[in-house]
Amino acid sequence: MGLAESTPTLAPAQIRRTATVTVGLLMGVWVIDYVDRVMMAVALPFIGEEFALSKTEQGWLITVFSLVYLLCQVPGGILADKYGARRQLMVSLLLWSVFTALTGIAWGLAALLVIRAMFGVGQGLFPGASFKALAERTTPAVRATAAGSMLASNQLGAGLAPLIVAPLILTLGWRHTFWVTAAAGVVIGVLLWILLPKPLPGHLSGTAHTQDEGGVSLGVVMRSTSVWKFAALFCAVNMLGYGMMTWVPSYLMEERGISLISTGVMAAIPGLVMCATTFAGGWLFDRYFHSRARLFVIPLLLVTATLLVLMLMADSAVGFTVYQTLALGVAGLSTMGILGMPVRALPHAVIGSGMGVVNVGGQIAGVLAPVLMGFLADRFSYTAAFGLLIATTILGALIALIVPQRPEQFRLATKEHA
Repeated sequence: MGLAESTPTLAPAQIRRTATVTVGLLMGVWVIDYVDRVMMAVALPFIGEEFALSKTEQGWLITVFSLVYLLCQVPGGILADKYGARRQLMVSLLLWSVFTALTGIAWGLAALLVIRAMFGVGQGLFPGASFKALAERTTPAVRATAAGSMLASNQLGAGLAPLIVAPLILTLGWRHTFWVTAAAGVVIGVLLWILLPKPLPGHLSGTAHTQDEGGVSLGVVMRSTSVWKFAALFCAVNMLGYGMMTWVPSYLMEERGISLISTGVMAAIPGLVMCATTFAGGWLFDRYFHSRARLFVIPLLLVTATLLVLMLMADSAVGFTVYQTLALGVAGLSTMGILGMPVRALPHAVIGSGMGVVNVGGQIAGVLAPVLMGFLADRFSYTAAFGLLIATTILGALIALIVPQRPEQFRLATKEHA
C-alpha cells in the first residue's frame, strides 16, 4: 500500500488553514523574540550611563548573547529533529522570558553578561524548532513564501521595538521595561501551546521519510559544502542587520542629538520597511527566482552597499534615516534568496539541524558586529563603524557567486552525491 493510500487526504482549505495559523503564531513569537533583542540596543545608552560602560563594553552585552545564541543553533536543531517542534518552542519562549525579566534586576556588567548569555540559550533553541514546525505544517510549493513571512516578522519586531521600548523606558525606566516584555512573552507562549495545529501528513508536507534520506545524519549535514556556503553568505549579509540594530539608536542620540522618542521613531522606520520587503522577497523568490537565486541576490546586495555609502554621506539625521531605510529595504528583498534554497532543498530528517548550521553563519555576524563596531566607534568614529557594514555587504555579494542556485545543485556529502 502506498503512502498516499494509507494516509488520509486533507481538504485544501484545511491545508491552507494549518499553514496560515502556523505562520501567524510563529510570526507572533518572532516579533516578541526581536522586541526582546532590540530593546537592549535601545536601552544601551542608559545602561552604559548607569554602569559607566565604554562602547566596547556595551557591544559585549550584545555579543555575549549572540555568541551563546550561535552555539545553541545546531543543538537546538538536533533537539527539534529528535523531539519535535511544539514542546521545544514553548520551552524556548518561557526560558528567554525568564532571563528577559532577570535583566531588569542586574547590578553590574558581570551580572548583565551572565544573564544575557542565558537569554541566548533560551532564544537559541527557537530557530531550529520554528523551521521544523514550519516544514511540518506547510507544503513545499509555498514554503519559501511562508518562511519569508515568518522571517519578515523579525523586522516587524525590530521595527516595533523602538516604538514600544522608548516610551516604556521614559515612563517606567529601563529595568521595569524588561519585566513588561517578559510578561508578554509568557502570554504568547501560552497561546502558541494552545493554538499550534497538528502537523500535516508527511505526503502533503513533503516530510515523509524516503529511502534516499534514510541515511542522512548531522555528520552528513556538517560535511556539506553547500550548507556551509549558505552559512558564510548569511554571516556576511547579517552583519548589516545586527550592526544597525545595535548602534543606530546610540548614534542618533549621541552624534545627531536626537531625543529618545524621536530616535525610537527613526530607528523603527527601516525595520518596518524591511519587514514588508522580506515578505515580498519570499514571494518573488518562490514565483520567479527559485532556480536562479544568484541573479536575485547579487544585484540587491550591490545596491544595498551603494545606499549605505550614501547613508554615510548624509548631512542630517533625516537623510541618514532615509538612506538607511532604502538600504535595509533592498537588503530585505534578498533574505529569502539567501535562505530559500536550504529551506526548500534540505531533507526533512535534518531540516532543523541543517537550518541550525546555516543560522550559525548568521549568528557569527551577531557575535562580531556589535563588538567590532563598538571598537571602531571607540577607536575611530561611527563612520568607520558603519563603513564595516559596507565591506561585509559587498563580501556577501562575492560569496553569492559560489552558492548553489538550484535544488539539484544543492548536495549533501553522502556517498551517493559524492
